[in-house]
Amino acid sequence: MRLELVPRGDVSPVARVLSPVAAVAAAILIGGIIVAIMGRSPLQALQVYFVEPLTQGWALQELAIKATPLLIIAVGLSFCFRASLWNIGAEGQFIIGALTGSMVPLALHGSGAGPWVLAAGLVAGALGGLLYALIPALLRVAFGVSEILTSLMLVYVAELTLDYLVRGPWRDPKGFNFPQTVTFDWTLPYIAEGDRLHAGILIAPLVALAAWFVMRRTLFGFGIRVAGESPKAARFAGFSADRMVIAAFCISGACAGLAGIVEVFGQIHQLKPGISPGYGFTAITVAFLGRLHPAGMVFGALVVALTVIGGENAQIVMQLPLDLTRVFQGVLLMCVLAADALVSYRVRVVGGGR
Repeated sequence: MRLELVPRGDVSPVARVLSPVAAVAAAILIGGIIVAIMGRSPLQALQVYFVEPLTQGWALQELAIKATPLLIIAVGLSFCFRASLWNIGAEGQFIIGALTGSMVPLALHGSGAGPWVLAAGLVAGALGGLLYALIPALLRVAFGVSEILTSLMLVYVAELTLDYLVRGPWRDPKGFNFPQTVTFDWTLPYIAEGDRLHAGILIAPLVALAAWFVMRRTLFGFGIRVAGESPKAARFAGFSADRMVIAAFCISGACAGLAGIVEVFGQIHQLKPGISPGYGFTAITVAFLGRLHPAGMVFGALVVALTVIGGENAQIVMQLPLDLTRVFQGVLLMCVLAADALVSYRVRVVGGGR
């Protein structure tokens, strides 16, 4: 006896919309079981993780701040995933974008340059991420190398490059030997005085809106969708597979690089090790939780950002390890993929015999 997945003839649109909600509910249930095994109250964990952050003003601000890079990266990744390409290196592109974007304020530090430095830095950050994403794209097109391996390995190259620069040539000579650069002269302005919300949070919805327009209203977006659903049909329609690979990776890398420099300009205001808590990897969960749709990824980014804030809160209130949040995010991704599979396929038991 064995189990088989049989494609469903007609999938309800309502089921597709509700499957991420069901995945979140299933992940919360599994998370509650894990918390109970650890000797804590699942109901208290639910309160600390998901309810309390939504009732506190500072937590709502942190929710928007943490959701911003997640949404920008996830939107870029959706172009690759829709084309059946696997860019697993958005974390590295995030870091390289932060590096290249920071070159502008570092080069002009103390020169009295105007706020145009911010615009130049944002463009440089997006361009840096784009060029870094081109490496696995070109290796796949030219030599057939798996983009999964190359994009993932390049993450470590980016992390070590950042570590070398902030400990070496870019280190602040007046920073008491800490591995960090000087504080930038220009950073993204805060929306309101006394708040932590910076202007970068306005970029994320604009990126999502632009992605929706490209994906739904342009020939290129149609080609991406066709290439992902049926490569043979895409070739028959005249779309170049190699061009789609390069274009999808360029968009994905540019978004990750933009997210990196937005995070640095808006939150950190300098370069130092550990500028990303794993945004590039976490955004994969956001992309699939939102079913690769820009509006859905807004929901996904807020949910995942809520788990991050709730995890920090649970570490203080319940003495739960912060790694439990990463475990929950992994469980959430598995639940999302399982829900998608069960919506598109039905399980059939096939009797076996010799």
